[in-house]
Amino acid sequence: MMEAKLISSLQNPLVKKTLLLKEKARERKKTGRFVVEGRREMELAQKGGYVLETVFFCTEVFAETGIDSFLGNPQTELVQLTQQVYEKIAYRETTEGILAIAKSKSHALDGIQFKNKSPLILVAEAPEKPGNVGALLRTADAAALDAVLIANPKSDLYNPNIIRSSVGCVFTNTIGMGSTEEIINFLKANHVTIYCAALSASKNYVECNFKPATAIVVGTEATGLTEDWLQNSNQNVIIPMQGEIDSMNVSVSAAILIFEAKRQRGF
Repeated sequence: MMEAKLISSLQNPLVKKTLLLKEKARERKKTGRFVVEGRREMELAQKGGYVLETVFFCTEVFAETGIDSFLGNPQTELVQLTQQVYEKIAYRETTEGILAIAKSKSHALDGIQFKNKSPLILVAEAPEKPGNVGALLRTADAAALDAVLIANPKSDLYNPNIIRSSVGCVFTNTIGMGSTEEIINFLKANHVTIYCAALSASKNYVECNFKPATAIVVGTEATGLTEDWLQNSNQNVIIPMQGEIDSMNVSVSAAILIFEAKRQRGF
């Protein structure tokens, strides 16, 4: 294992930098860096091609012998923290004693290339709650979707709440971000059929053909999808309700539609 420097002061500049990255979306955007915490999340970040620039560990919590797998990049800096300092910068209450500063990726639409001729895509318009974003990303990973596209994002993708609620699936999915107009144009340019989850002019989801290139589009629970999506939808779809309410949590609805598409495709 490479030699680690020790930080024991809460006033250390690197500690202050890490706290800013953890707490401030503006700092993450400005620097193109974010904090990822936990062994599984760090492993998934590496698997997803993210560069861990600085790895922090606390020997009171994390066994030093398990750190070598995170040091594949020769430019990675290794830093040992005292327990007091580690607990200050850690995000979780129940933590694993290891975290890192990682370099963000571009999520521009023009960087997305589909391996499948008939991709299956999830589009979420303006998701507000980090927990919902994380749940959508977990579902997308479970279904091995070709891409997740976030239109008019309200939350920073590297928000610690999204990383935690997605259990690291923010790193395992192909994610694109843009305005509603940009994503609609992207889907049309790639000859993708647009199915919008909406109450009006809708067809029962089990009667729809999700086998060709398909985008399943979901909106917020409060207001649904904007008019731009409804005007550009090839078909609105609905999940019939048998109780008193007319909608479900957006991540639950998305999962039902996605796995119906997977069933039709024989997976």
